[in-house]
Amino acid sequence: MGQDTADFIVIGAGIGGASVAYWLSRRARVIVLEAESQPGYHSTGRSAALFMESYGPDQVRALTRASLDFFRTPPAGFSDHPLLTPRGAFVFGAPGQEALLDQHEKLVRATSSPVERLDAQAALELVPVLRPDQVIGGVLEKDAADIDVDALLQGFLRGARANGATTVLDAAVTGVQRVDGLWEVATRAGTCRAPVVVNAAGAWADEVARLAGADPVGLVPKRRSAFIFAPPDGLSTQDWPLFLDVTESFYIKPDAGMLLGSPVNADPVTPHDVQAEELDIAIAIDNIERLTTLRIRRPTHTWAGLRSFVADGELVGGFDPKLPGFFWAAGQGGYGIQSAPGAGRYYASLLLGEAPAPELASFGFDPARISPARFQT
Repeated sequence: MGQDTADFIVIGAGIGGASVAYWLSRRARVIVLEAESQPGYHSTGRSAALFMESYGPDQVRALTRASLDFFRTPPAGFSDHPLLTPRGAFVFGAPGQEALLDQHEKLVRATSSPVERLDAQAALELVPVLRPDQVIGGVLEKDAADIDVDALLQGFLRGARANGATTVLDAAVTGVQRVDGLWEVATRAGTCRAPVVVNAAGAWADEVARLAGADPVGLVPKRRSAFIFAPPDGLSTQDWPLFLDVTESFYIKPDAGMLLGSPVNADPVTPHDVQAEELDIAIAIDNIERLTTLRIRRPTHTWAGLRSFVADGELVGGFDPKLPGFFWAAGQGGYGIQSAPGAGRYYASLLLGEAPAPELASFGFDPARISPARFQT
């Protein structure tokens, strides 16, 4: 390990760790440790991310809204092309699900604009493969957009390196201990030291906490499966929005001339290199064929990723209340990418002892709602 002492050690080079390192490195010396041979191997690299202001619990939504300006106008040199591409997100309902659609519309209108309620005819014009007898209408969130996840991750990492940060790959953490006022982090690639450790280890964050002697926060990794399949011959799908039924039994999103489908599952698992289960894919295909006219003979590719949640579904961000210099940046659920610019900037302000961005309060952000102190009894 080239540089073994820094101001901050960030454990994890997925979107959580990379975003924190990006903002921190502007003011401090940073070492980023990644267990895998490439950053973003697990959750970040397997995400079909969509920017949706209405997605997630309220503090996630606040940090997502705080991220929008960054996505729309990133700093010069951050990315060679836009981070967001217009897509739209459409939630439709079947007969008897009017109340669920009303509830969803109320949520979206409170957090996002423009929003449009479509009747059954308009829904079929927007997504012509919906079954006419299975759709009463839906809610279109027009500003939802595809996120270029790799461009976002690489932009954060490249920016951090330009600021002097060091990223060490194949550096799985094997020990974390406090020695003479510094954290000493042992890895397969060597040992490094810093006054502050940032635990951005994703699904492994509770395991890192245990190594350091911190109380776990009850993080539960959950498997989300996805697959790629071909659209019907002669049918143009590139202008379709992401669409899903209001009970979230599946979603579909256009993807480079193909269609990406998911059962929207959230199956608790232990942290590992997760793979898609055949049953998950079969369930999604059954639901898709029940509510649409699509026929899926054989997916061309299947995969799965981990989305890690605590009990209340919010992020976990802040200094550990019992362990000096141990900082949490975890519990991102399925929202870590869309909230990364805002969350990373906020975490860096805490770590550097600076005032958070003033606009956070206007978005309804309450630091106590994501603090790890909320898990202490």
